[in-house]
Amino acid sequence: MTKSDLTSAVASSAGLTKAQAERAVNAVIGAITDALKGGDKVTLVGFGTFSVAGRAARTGRNPRTGASIKIRASKVARFKASKNLKDAL
Repeated sequence: MTKSDLTSAVASSAGLTKAQAERAVNAVIGAITDALKGGDKVTLVGFGTFSVAGRAARTGRNPRTGASIKIRASKVARFKASKNLKDAL
C-alpha cells in the first residue's frame, strides 16, 4: 500500500474528500516524525509503538573492493507491533 492508497482508504472510510484525507495523513505522519525527532516514543494502542534507537559505529566492508570502511553511528526508527496487530496478522 502506498501513501496515496492509504489516503484513498482514509477518505472512503471516514467520508472525507481526498484532499482532506491527504492533509490528515500528512498531519499524522508529521506528528510522529516530530515526536521521534524529539526523542519521544509514539504509542498507538492496538497498533504498535514507534521509537528511536541508536546504532553503534562499526567497521564494514566494501563489497566491490573488499576494503574496510568505517560506518558512522546513527539513529534509526524502530516499530514494535502490538499484540492486537500481531494477532490480526
